[in-house]
Amino acid sequence: MRLVIDARELSGHATGVGRYLSGLLDAWAAGDTLQRHDVVLVSHAPIVDAHRWPVTVRVVAGTGGTSWEQGTLPRVTRSARPDVFFAPGYTAPLTVAAPLVLTIHDVSYFAHPEWFSLREGVRRRALTKWSARRARAVITDTEFSRGEIRRYIGVDPHVIPLGVNRRSDRGADTSRERAPLVLFVGSLFQRRRVDRLIEAFADVVARVPDARLEIVGENRTRPAVDFAALRARSAHAGRITIRSYVDEATLSDLYAQASVFVFLSEYEGFGLTPLEALAEGVPPIMLDTPVARETCGAAARYVAPAASNHDVAAAIVDMLTNDALRSQVLRDSTAVLARYDWRRTAAATLAVLEEAALGR
Repeated sequence: MRLVIDARELSGHATGVGRYLSGLLDAWAAGDTLQRHDVVLVSHAPIVDAHRWPVTVRVVAGTGGTSWEQGTLPRVTRSARPDVFFAPGYTAPLTVAAPLVLTIHDVSYFAHPEWFSLREGVRRRALTKWSARRARAVITDTEFSRGEIRRYIGVDPHVIPLGVNRRSDRGADTSRERAPLVLFVGSLFQRRRVDRLIEAFADVVARVPDARLEIVGENRTRPAVDFAALRARSAHAGRITIRSYVDEATLSDLYAQASVFVFLSEYEGFGLTPLEALAEGVPPIMLDTPVARETCGAAARYVAPAASNHDVAAAIVDMLTNDALRSQVLRDSTAVLARYDWRRTAAATLAVLEEAALGR
């Protein structure tokens, strides 16, 4: 089988879709998938660490935006003569000359159009719906997202949960002493309410004076939220660090230090970083949403979506100071994390791709 993949999200610092595709490729490379199948990655810019996988890489310069996706990508794909085309990030070329498998991770732009500009929302909704309806198969990450896709797009996707990367065996050790470090990792969107986390942190320091807050993620808020200004206005600005990106060694060190991970997202298709925190022995605090309950189950402390900043701070303080609560969450994490294995994710995804290719 010749598989062509839209690999735009592997260029630069991979987040979201890029990490999803990287997880699949790593798992395929660990087995014999990339020896049995001819895989071609197509991108608009050089792919970071492409040497890790025995694949063909074709870089055709461009912006990597919609015009590249709908104009350049179909032409390159046509010349590669694929048996199946895989679009791992919401949309695909509408004229690609092969059976299409599409992954839609969430449909926030359908469910919450107020979070997007009029133009961006219309573009995303139209392209996603067109792509999904012409796809041979659609994949999503959770039963929650499956219901959302059925509701807003009218197709019934395969549910294939993501895997969780484990940087160490720290998750199994509940006795390690950790700093009173509060951590957030992930792209900064309005729905993740990092602004509330910064505001609530003042109440945390009032009760845990040596607490620190680390925020790691690219600011993708629209309209833009000035997180640096929010930090500067805090009475404890010196205890708050905000970085758009850190390397793997630094991130691993932050997970090793952190005592609590805070993820106040109002809407996700999956929510990968709270599970990665769990794998590193860092218990998460999350908004009580259907997808958070589906993915993390008992291995999290939940706060109500309508909770005040004071309530959020109280939950953080409780997790920082209540050893019994921390230990219980981490004990429950063993069963939760067993559900998320990149090998299973990659095998199930390959099965969908192979089935789609049979119709070629």
